[in-house]
Amino acid sequence: MGRRLLLEHDNVPGIETIEVYRKHGGYRSVEKALKTMSPENVLEEVQKSGLRGRGGAGFPTGMKWSFLAKPEGVPRYLLCNADESEPGTFKDRYLMEKIPHLLIEGMITSSYALGANLSFIYIRGEYMWVLDILEKAIAEAYANGFLGKNILGSGFDLDLRVAPGGGAYICGEETALIESLEGKRGNPRIKPPFPAVKGLWGCPTVVNNVESIAAVVPIVNDGGEEYAKIGLGKSTGTKLISACGNLARPGVYEIEMGITVEEFIYGDEWCRGIANGKKLKACVPGGSSVPILPHYLVTKTAAGEDRLMTYESLSDGGFATGSMLGSGGFIVFDEDQCIVRNTWNFARFYAHESCGQCSPCREGTGWMEKVLHRLEHGQGNMRDIDLLAEINKKIEGNTICPLGDAAAWPVAAAIRHFRDEFEWHVNERTESQTRNYGLAKEISFAR
Repeated sequence: MGRRLLLEHDNVPGIETIEVYRKHGGYRSVEKALKTMSPENVLEEVQKSGLRGRGGAGFPTGMKWSFLAKPEGVPRYLLCNADESEPGTFKDRYLMEKIPHLLIEGMITSSYALGANLSFIYIRGEYMWVLDILEKAIAEAYANGFLGKNILGSGFDLDLRVAPGGGAYICGEETALIESLEGKRGNPRIKPPFPAVKGLWGCPTVVNNVESIAAVVPIVNDGGEEYAKIGLGKSTGTKLISACGNLARPGVYEIEMGITVEEFIYGDEWCRGIANGKKLKACVPGGSSVPILPHYLVTKTAAGEDRLMTYESLSDGGFATGSMLGSGGFIVFDEDQCIVRNTWNFARFYAHESCGQCSPCREGTGWMEKVLHRLEHGQGNMRDIDLLAEINKKIEGNTICPLGDAAAWPVAAAIRHFRDEFEWHVNERTESQTRNYGLAKEISFAR
């Protein structure tokens, strides 16, 4: 098994307590940063590491930090985005449940680098038991001198608070998160200005994902260059993957970037293949908002090369033949699953979660859900398939935030790769209500 930087001690009894966490090297990055490094040194190590945002966008973390404005006499804030609402993604929850002090340590070290004296963990409203775990760990950090005034005699002050959201997917978008934290309706803001210039309460703000902030700990401990040696090309380090669906062994895995997708799905140390001896039909590699891939493009690119678990390889060929690593929500479908029903299920989610601020998203997601409902329930026609494609074009790229794109991409990809299945739902309306396409027709897995 490859190196585990974040989950190395996830099964150690009592690791959620500061006593056990410290015995396993916990808070070394705080001691190193505050005693031997300047904030600029920490930023430099994060830049050297090549760490990219683990929440979905994959933007270089060090570059994002470097954009933070530093006007004289104005506070700065670090916000941890723990609003993990992407269907198929649950790795941040696992990390916070099992090793809460790793996130808190990352928050302290990152706050020091950014010059933030008040930071927040904005957590999904449905994760209330995880909030309790974090609150207990934060209290331990205060009691042991890692939070509060003059931390470790360094002169650096930091208060850390946990703020629960209301269970809205849209608050995973950083400006909507900021609006919610300010007590407003969680609607995304028009950018610019960007949060790095005008964020929380109009002050410079950085918003990072749970996994991104936790990764700062091994980067500072071992050095950015050592971290960059793990992985492949611009996909450095390790990545947490939420593996779910029709897998023999679903779960949260920490992989070294660059292993093959085939190894991840079928390897004995990972998912051990498709459950119940079934065949692989399709995969959504990065959470519900990324394009679905048919079986022949899951493990191989269009050029016949091995598909790798990296940002670049999974997006190879663009959306015509590729997808995205996204948040690492790795959803696998076996030969018996209905793509039309799954696509409708995703569309229902996005129609429900649209904030309603942009008319293309507000109206378009609802239209897609209704059309897909017709097709799935034997009431559609061939024009509906083309209508879905047209609606997609009206939504994509025409909204303030990426939720519209997130709703459009899965539908467009499902039609692109599985149009025959959509057409079967039209031509075989009665049969499609009692059997799905995979059971009714012999599917070729030769491509």
